[in-house]
Amino acid sequence: MTRTRTIPSTHASAAGVRGHASGVRGFTLIEVLVAMAVFAIVAAITWASLAQVARTRTELAARQDRFAAAVRAVGMLERDLRQAIARPVRGGYGEMLPALLGAGDRIELSRLGFADPRREASSHIERVVYAVDARALQRGRYAVLDRAPGSSAERGELADGVETLRLRYLGDDGAWRETWPPRRESPIDALPRAIEFRLAFEEIGELRRLVVLPSVPPARAAGAPVAGQEPGTDTPPGTGTVPIGAPVGPAPGTATGPVP
Repeated sequence: MTRTRTIPSTHASAAGVRGHASGVRGFTLIEVLVAMAVFAIVAAITWASLAQVARTRTELAARQDRFAAAVRAVGMLERDLRQAIARPVRGGYGEMLPALLGAGDRIELSRLGFADPRREASSHIERVVYAVDARALQRGRYAVLDRAPGSSAERGELADGVETLRLRYLGDDGAWRETWPPRRESPIDALPRAIEFRLAFEEIGELRRLVVLPSVPPARAAGAPVAGQEPGTDTPPGTGTVPIGAPVGPAPGTATGPVP
């Protein structure tokens, strides 16, 4: 038996391929342009949202830093006031300055608690000053208590954006005053019973604190100079020291004997 094999025609195969290809439809140029425009709009909106989030985060971080600086400044001022001590000092020209010298917008005082990291033999009392300069709260400290001519305080900025610093002082008579000491004849080692201060910030607003000072301040702090005494000496005027090995006896002109 003879088998026959049919070979497909080349023309028929080409026609089938053309018919199958004619059924596949691609994107037109207009559709591609529309898709690109929509993608560009979505990307622009997303980028603007991300940029706004980044700006908001940066601004919030900056405000948080300023708020933390304001809290630290208020805490430092409150701490220094609570550690006030009745220790007058000598000014640069030898004049005596009160232990606490306050005005309505600045304050200078002697405070305890100064720690020397080098553990040198020095006083633990520090003279500090607070004032607002160039819209910033500044804290200054003097290297020594009894100053030399031309000495000035080393200032450091605690917080910026400060509008005003207002202080008032409560005396022993229960009256508030704008300055301290209240009178010229007041003792230079007198301290107020309490101090109220208000710090006004641009963004935060006004922060108010009422600090009660030590109720019974020492009459004379350790190392405080008195009238007629040179700074750095502990011997009051009119007294002397007895050298080592010198005989100790009654003063000349005095009689000794049993008490009747």
